[in-house]
Amino acid sequence: MPCEHEVFCCGARVRIRGEKVEVLSEPKVLRCPLHESLYGFSKIDKEVVKKTVEARMRSYGFCCSQRIFDESIVVPYGASEVIKVCMERGLFQAAVTVCEGAGTVITSNPSLVQGIGARLTGIIKTSPIPEILRHLETHGGIVLDPSSARIDQVEGFKKALELGFRDIAITVAGFRAEEIARIRRIEEGLEGVKATVFSVCNTCVGEKDLAYLEMADIVCASASKILRERIGSKALMQVGVGIPIFILTERGKEIMLSYLMGFKDRIVVFRSHLPYLVEGRGPILKDDAEKMEGKLRKG
Repeated sequence: MPCEHEVFCCGARVRIRGEKVEVLSEPKVLRCPLHESLYGFSKIDKEVVKKTVEARMRSYGFCCSQRIFDESIVVPYGASEVIKVCMERGLFQAAVTVCEGAGTVITSNPSLVQGIGARLTGIIKTSPIPEILRHLETHGGIVLDPSSARIDQVEGFKKALELGFRDIAITVAGFRAEEIARIRRIEEGLEGVKATVFSVCNTCVGEKDLAYLEMADIVCASASKILRERIGSKALMQVGVGIPIFILTERGKEIMLSYLMGFKDRIVVFRSHLPYLVEGRGPILKDDAEKMEGKLRKG
């Protein structure tokens, strides 16, 4: 029986069984400049989603036994990039992340954080892959549940605390947003513990998720229109324009500014009402494109 995994890609739900890729739902994103720069597709449909996932499997062994853990920087303000640098600077003792073939992973190795997350997509559920488990465990990764590859960031946070870590970065996917509230309740009851929550993979979030996302420190807007409108206006700071990263807390601001201290590209800083958006720079959602086409036809 081949391993089975389910992931989100461009807002579409995708099932991977062995080498077979099946796209289970329509993508929510029609166009995305980041996706185009990484994979070369200017317009996204179910077939493009399938080709994208297959390309990830071929190029770095995504969901495969030959998984490559490359720690090179892929996106300038990605969660794994920020966590890696800030771990190296001593702001985090450990990170709780998710890896396909393993589930929730706790590690104090910054290179492993980036190796896991560099080109990761939203993992809904996954199955154990022995080769991935071995790599993680020999490179300082502690897998929450190797037998099932369970994803549970709350239990991962608890495990990190049991291991003696106190400054902990935690990634939480938008479709698990309620876990943020549970992490905060644990943190509030413990003196000297700092949980820095990175909210990631947020293309599919809805109204019901907003209250939880507001509890995060750093939120990736992904392709979500509701996040740009409702979370962006609450941000203390924004990094990036095409795919904005919203910083909601002083702790998040400290983390991001520390990351930017070592940033190699040139940057500009100025005051602005947030969100700061530039037309044509961000992803285009399929629903928005269809509405616009309808208006043009009526006009």
